[in-house]
Amino acid sequence: MNVRISLLLLVAAWLQSSSAVPSTPCYYPPSEMCSSLEAAVRCGVLRSCLEANFTKLFRTAEPVQLDLYYETLCPGCRMFISEVLFPTWVLLKDILSVNLVPYGNAQETPDGDHYQFECQHGEEECLGNMIEACLLNMTDKAFHIIYCMESSVDVVNAAESCVALYSSDLRWDAVVNCVKGDQGNKLMHQNALKTDALQPPHEYVPWIVINGVHTEKLQQDAMASLFTLVCNMYKGPKPEACGGKCSHFRSYCTKD
Repeated sequence: MNVRISLLLLVAAWLQSSSAVPSTPCYYPPSEMCSSLEAAVRCGVLRSCLEANFTKLFRTAEPVQLDLYYETLCPGCRMFISEVLFPTWVLLKDILSVNLVPYGNAQETPDGDHYQFECQHGEEECLGNMIEACLLNMTDKAFHIIYCMESSVDVVNAAESCVALYSSDLRWDAVVNCVKGDQGNKLMHQNALKTDALQPPHEYVPWIVINGVHTEKLQQDAMASLFTLVCNMYKGPKPEACGGKCSHFRSYCTKD
């Protein structure tokens, strides 16, 4: 048995036997409560986190893979990320893996050793795409930051405060250096290649690929109720969150 798991079990047993309770308030959002032993103890959810870890350890099926091709200022992309994709991932991240590719309907032109980019919603969107591409390469909190940006009134201007909120150890000037330097240009070129290689070629954004496949039915099912789609597609034992069925996004959930 993994040494870390054994240690966690001992701590859990001690907490239960001593009737220990958190001595300080829980300041962690739900998605971060199991991020560390300290967070789990502080929030009083150690047992639930341990059970979730065991579920991961003995999982027999691969997570559902969702690749999202999008652009940062597209209204439909923003709505899908902030109202559908991120909330679904928070609930089902044990069985849902998300890959974000910010580029969308942009066009690139070679310029010496670099590339120039023209974006559907102008230079501001090119900047937003570049920021998010850099974030995805720089921090494991990128999805949280991108959710924060895309759900804000001003996507680009919200970036710095969103970074400070979700990844305080990531310096904003490092992100700016990536955006303005060779690394950001290379990352955006890679996203261009990935987007241009889509089969079938993308016709709009958001463009959703699930387990390597895009069809209009998958796209519509994901837009209508991604939660239900992921629960139905996952081939392993259904997690507790999938115990009910949602007929449509924003609808009520009913038991079987």
